[in-house]
Amino acid sequence: MKTAFHLFNIVVLVYLFLCILLYIIQEKLIFFPQKLPANYTYQFTQHFEELYFKTADNTTLNGLLFTTDSSRGLIFYLHGNAGSLASWGQVAKTYTDLHYDVFMLDYRGYGKSAGNIRSEQEFFEDVQLVYNSLLTKYNEKAIVVLGYSLGTGAATKLAATNQPRLLILQAPYFSLTDMMQHRFPFLPAFLLKYKFATNTFLKDCKMPVAIFHGNKDRVIYYGSSLKLKKLLKISDTLITLENGGHNGMTDNPQYIPALQIVLTR
Repeated sequence: MKTAFHLFNIVVLVYLFLCILLYIIQEKLIFFPQKLPANYTYQFTQHFEELYFKTADNTTLNGLLFTTDSSRGLIFYLHGNAGSLASWGQVAKTYTDLHYDVFMLDYRGYGKSAGNIRSEQEFFEDVQLVYNSLLTKYNEKAIVVLGYSLGTGAATKLAATNQPRLLILQAPYFSLTDMMQHRFPFLPAFLLKYKFATNTFLKDCKMPVAIFHGNKDRVIYYGSSLKLKKLLKISDTLITLENGGHNGMTDNPQYIPALQIVLTR
């Protein structure tokens, strides 16, 4: 009996230690930035310019604006949790070929952006600050906010508190809390500092919303979008990419034709 009780205490202590450790290092488990030197030269085939933004705490953020002739508007693109604009920028050509300018932001600690991500609120404030800056160049009714994977939470938050023409979500999660409970049901949800509650933000999105999700996604489970579908308005749509995984959505042959229809609404 004593041996069993002693073993139970050890298991409890190990569990508590694991919870504390996960709370402390969760940024390293959520964000996987690629850091680029300040003198790094981007290599892209289409025309682009680098833009820099200064936050309230004097942190410099870096972004890229890809432009095209006869622009129909701007795609404000919030990328996933890994890499930098050195790789994400390759996606821009898909949208410039459709005659949309594309802006992409590297979050704090990503690419040439300084600092480190420290809180969800700061993350959202950075995105809003940059969005405000782009509003000096583009009419908001010509802006499409697009979020991929991790970027879907911030994209939905941005759309909920502003008035872009359209919101596009690629492989969104219902919330990071839901993702945590789906993958690690044995961990208490209160440990998560980054909730990214897409489900809550979506309720305040007045513009049309289009969700793209592969039904074979092994990173963000397809059921996330099925849950979000229940919150959609009549003007909104969930587009399932049959046998689609998480990565390479832009290259999925089902994606471009469906995107063209969405953008003409």
